[in-house]
Amino acid sequence: MAEMRSSVVDEPAPPGGATSADRHGLLEHSREFLDFFWDIAKPHQQTRLEATEKLLAYLRARPEGSEMKYALKRLITGLGVGREAARPCYSMALAQLLQSFEDIPLCSILEQVQEKYELNTTKKAMIRPVLFANLFGVLALFQSGRLVKDQKALTKSVKLLQVLSHHYNHLQGQPLKALVDILSEVPEAMFEEILPKVLKPDLNVVLSSPKHLELFLLAYQKVPAKLKSWMGSVDLFTDENLPKLVNVLRLAATSVKKENKLPNVALDLLRLVLKENQFLRFWKEVVEQGLLTKPSWPTSFMCFRLLGAALPLLSKEQLQLVMRGDLARHFGERMVTAKLSNQSKFVPEMSEYMGTFLEGCQDDPERQLFMLVAFSSITNQGLPVMPTFWRVTRFLSPQALRDYVAWLQGMFLQPNLDSLVDFSTANQKKVQDASFNSPERAIFRLRKWIIHRLVSLLDTLHLEKEEALIEQVARFCLFHSFFKTKKPTSQIPETKQQFSSPVDSRTREFFTNAFFSLLQTLSTKSRHVPDQAQGGHPWIYRLVQLADTLLNHSRNVAIVTPFTAQQRQAWDQMLETLKELEARSSETKATAFQHLLLLVGIHLFKSPTESCDLLGDIQTCIKKSMGEKTRRSRSKAINSQEPPWVEVMVEILLSLLSQPSNLMRQVARSVFGHICSHLTPRALQLILKVLNPEASQDEDDAVVVTDDSDEKQLKDAEDEGSDSKDENSESEVDSEGEESEEEERDEHVDPGFRQQLMEVLQAGKALGGVDSDEDEQELSDEAMMALDESLSSLFAEQKLRIKARRDEKNKLQKEKALRRDFQIRVLDLIEVLVTRQPENPLVLELLEPLLNIIRSSMRSTSSSSSSKQEQDLLHKTARIFMHHLCRSRHYCHDVAHCAAELHTQVERLVRQAGQQADSSVALYYFNASLYLLRVLKGNANKKHTPEGQQWEGDSAGGGPEDPGPQTANCLDLDLVTPVYSAALNSFLTKRNSPFTVPMFLTLFSRYPVICKSLLPILLQHMTGSARARQQAQACLLLQKTLSARELRACFEDPEWEQLIAQVLVKVTENLCTLGEAQSRSEHQKQLTSLELLNTLFKITHQEELTVDLTAVLGVLQGQQQNLQQGERSAGSNRLCDLYWQAMKTLGVQRPKVEKKDAKEVPSASESPVSVKRKKKGFLPETKKRKKRKSEGPTPEERPAPEGAARPATGGDQPPSTGKKKRKRMKAKVLAQPEVNGTPATKSPAPDTLALSPSTKTPELEKKSRRPSQANGDNAMPATEPSGKKQHQNALSKKGISGKSPQSALLRKRARLAVVRSPSLFQSGAKRKKLLRKKLRTP
Repeated sequence: MAEMRSSVVDEPAPPGGATSADRHGLLEHSREFLDFFWDIAKPHQQTRLEATEKLLAYLRARPEGSEMKYALKRLITGLGVGREAARPCYSMALAQLLQSFEDIPLCSILEQVQEKYELNTTKKAMIRPVLFANLFGVLALFQSGRLVKDQKALTKSVKLLQVLSHHYNHLQGQPLKALVDILSEVPEAMFEEILPKVLKPDLNVVLSSPKHLELFLLAYQKVPAKLKSWMGSVDLFTDENLPKLVNVLRLAATSVKKENKLPNVALDLLRLVLKENQFLRFWKEVVEQGLLTKPSWPTSFMCFRLLGAALPLLSKEQLQLVMRGDLARHFGERMVTAKLSNQSKFVPEMSEYMGTFLEGCQDDPERQLFMLVAFSSITNQGLPVMPTFWRVTRFLSPQALRDYVAWLQGMFLQPNLDSLVDFSTANQKKVQDASFNSPERAIFRLRKWIIHRLVSLLDTLHLEKEEALIEQVARFCLFHSFFKTKKPTSQIPETKQQFSSPVDSRTREFFTNAFFSLLQTLSTKSRHVPDQAQGGHPWIYRLVQLADTLLNHSRNVAIVTPFTAQQRQAWDQMLETLKELEARSSETKATAFQHLLLLVGIHLFKSPTESCDLLGDIQTCIKKSMGEKTRRSRSKAINSQEPPWVEVMVEILLSLLSQPSNLMRQVARSVFGHICSHLTPRALQLILKVLNPEASQDEDDAVVVTDDSDEKQLKDAEDEGSDSKDENSESEVDSEGEESEEEERDEHVDPGFRQQLMEVLQAGKALGGVDSDEDEQELSDEAMMALDESLSSLFAEQKLRIKARRDEKNKLQKEKALRRDFQIRVLDLIEVLVTRQPENPLVLELLEPLLNIIRSSMRSTSSSSSSKQEQDLLHKTARIFMHHLCRSRHYCHDVAHCAAELHTQVERLVRQAGQQADSSVALYYFNASLYLLRVLKGNANKKHTPEGQQWEGDSAGGGPEDPGPQTANCLDLDLVTPVYSAALNSFLTKRNSPFTVPMFLTLFSRYPVICKSLLPILLQHMTGSARARQQAQACLLLQKTLSARELRACFEDPEWEQLIAQVLVKVTENLCTLGEAQSRSEHQKQLTSLELLNTLFKITHQEELTVDLTAVLGVLQGQQQNLQQGERSAGSNRLCDLYWQAMKTLGVQRPKVEKKDAKEVPSASESPVSVKRKKKGFLPETKKRKKRKSEGPTPEERPAPEGAARPATGGDQPPSTGKKKRKRMKAKVLAQPEVNGTPATKSPAPDTLALSPSTKTPELEKKSRRPSQANGDNAMPATEPSGKKQHQNALSKKGISGKSPQSALLRKRARLAVVRSPSLFQSGAKRKKLLRKKLRTP
């Protein structure tokens, strides 16, 4: 191999490519080396990079070999391949190669590229790949990093790029772009030499394209003196050149519209403008009066990106000019009217520019504040275009953030519309309504945005670092939500803030809702950072104290909605109760009650009447619950008629959950978690009554579900003034609504309306009679007008009726959605109960209500009109039922008093499971019954549990609340077994049963004692008159169940052996029709029967049972012919595999399948000796002789002498070289007698197999024969004597060689003879020739 490589390297390469010896050497080197080039062109970047690295490592190990020459040739060839995606891959790999091996001259590579892809001699039709090959070749030289150091190669590359730039139709501006990139890294001295060659001294050429202008700007930046001497003094900003600059910038914007980036020429031009102090003229005449006159979206986006990139470069005066000009208004209009597509969303991009700017001026708070205020001042009729959740404030310095909050508060109190950069869209200007453009509307829209902006600022603030700022915002929101100033005072800073324009009720309502959103934000952030302020109190506690302070300063502050005496008394009592709870703050229950009181107390300002009643009830419940341990029995005796406090508290929590507040929801969960241990059955029924899906909707519920007014108004605050859609989209929505109205009108035609229409038309004589000729005459104008008025009034009434019907439908849907949302929130209480009190007996009462919800929701979600609320309700209920209830490790143990009811409930649940139409619903009912079985069983003593059986739930162990002694077993098998017996009978007899196999498998695995009682039912339905599908299911259940250890522990050894024998008899009866399946169910029955049979064999072998297998063997051998006939049917492969797996256990090996040609149909009497497929393209000498008819010799006439190299048989036979007719004749002569369709070498004869009832399975006897079989012996029958010579002699008489080491050696020699020469086939021809001579002699 080394000599071959050296000879290949020394041999000169011909101009056409590598020599044949070179190719041969490459193929001998490694196939892996050639695969590198395929991987380099793969579309996945990681694959390309790995292939390039491996190629470089391979070449570093062989720097002087032929691989380098081949690699360069292959990579250069790849530059012009037809697949456009592969060209950059080869260019990148070539660049890496040139970078790693610096001894390779760049000029030679460039010459090879030009030689391979000649521009002058290529035809026009094939010019495109040639152009790209030259371009990517130059790019490879540049990316290697060596081109700027090699002046000769650089000069050639520049000339080539200039030539390529003339082919604009194919390459666009890529050659000039590559030229600019190359020259940007060239040293100044070399740049001065190249400049006259690449840049013409003509300003018109410079302003003809973006790349020429970029090249000019690059020269101006690097070699200004050389440029001035070459082109003279050039002024780009003359009145004559400014329009040309505008056109160049438009072209540049269009060229990068798919890349979504700022063109380099625009940024270079901006730097030049700033350097020459021409920014004012450039911005006014080029940007605002040039590019924005006829803006397209690429031009607009380029201007926006230019604005973002210019922010760090501009002074404060220049920033003020930019942010208050036409571009700022155009930016705001684009933000308002842009469609909801990713291409038109510019907020994320501008956020990046703004974030970069704010990070770069952290030491200048005034500059930060100015830019943030400038963007917040771009408004559409008073509403700022930037979103309220704009998170660039996280880059602000603390001082700038405080100043920004102060600016927001000042604009809220005293709006200054003149300081805003306000605009109106084209469609808004068409509105003639005076109120639409009034200052009051603009102030209202501005104040709403400021409210939400203040609240959203808290999301980016750190609760500990910015505590003072958070308190400032919270005090501002609280004061202006519920209070107003009567007389300023220094003790309350908020009273010194006066409004320049009064605050209307709508603004106050928005402020109130924003305040509670602020509380929600503080509560959410407290999950990660404790929301404890000074003194260890939560933020809501401090706000309540502030509200109490404001209430006490009645001279200076007045409440917007004054309290009555009763409401003020409730407020004072609430504060007293808070002090009592604060004294017991070490208890978690006291903390939960404190949060509840604080939340309901602060709601007293929003809804005084409802909150006042709730406060009284809550305080009563708190006092009773906190003192219940000492006065429980006495209070029950005295106040027997008064409802328990826990029921009152549950009603309060339900009323709180009816309000659309996430904060209320969290507090209700927390409080209920502390009182659920005291829950009574009636309190639980209050919760379940809300969740009952069968309750009539017409009945007045105890809890009224309120509308989501808070969130609705918050959304209106964003949507009403945002007008963020153009009027075109609104007109499209209106047209769609009109179309839907017409469709609905056509679909639901009222018969009464049709009758009225007929009457109007007949009254107006618009409908002619059959026998009237006068009616066919045209109506007069007066009649037509009267008819028109009648029809218009009729259709107007019909339209009103349709609208009323639609409104009623929408109202019902909205009420249903609200009800479902309320039920989803109430499910939180159920979830808390089953997770915190799983051992509470009340949990057992949740099963059927939860199942009713699941069943009802399943029906609703199956329809096409199901809503998201229905699906959420179903998913949450199913999750609580399965994960938190049925699969919980802890469950109720004290069920002795209700054992009879639980047994009845088990029967009812199983019966209801069998009545369901959907198996998925039945599964929930069945799992509920299994849960009740586990509860009834409890932690049974070991003496009640059979050996090896572990009931589910025992592994949980005794927790800290578990009692010391284990509870007794309350499960009555005599009551439970008939229930599941009836269910199993229904499953195995009904055509469409909701029960499934996994249900009973779960039952059998958890409760094997019940399974033992149900086994006779399975045996009964395995055969007989049952359907084939049910028989298959019975076999499947038995197969999965018999292999379980839990079931085996329930049987004694004789009883278990008798069961196995019974199952074996049933399986044998099923196998009598093996291979005769006419339907899919019958085929499945045969499959499961064979799987069950193999499972029985495995059990018998593992436990060494004594079982009579004679009948099974006879049935299987008798059905072998049917099985072979159906081998080509669909799904027969699995059946055959299972069949031969069973036969192998019985000692019968599977014969090897003979591979035949497609044209040749094998006969039943043909030899099973496999014939290999002949070699393609190999013609031995024996094939060239003439056809002659002759009879093949018999095996007796052609004995193979010992030690002679005879042809191998079976799988070791060499490729056949005779004609088809000779092969068929040879196969007929060598055909072997078969027994029951099985070759004699693989299957034992029936007369040699005699199994007695005491005989063990043949698998056990195989162990004694395994050493001999490992040496090459064939499989022996179970009762065959161990004489090997007699068996092999018999095989040799039948024409089949035994598998001995000696015969293996002979077969190896025969194969070697076939490889070396065709003498073996010639010897066969000679033998046949001698045989023909013997036949001719008398």
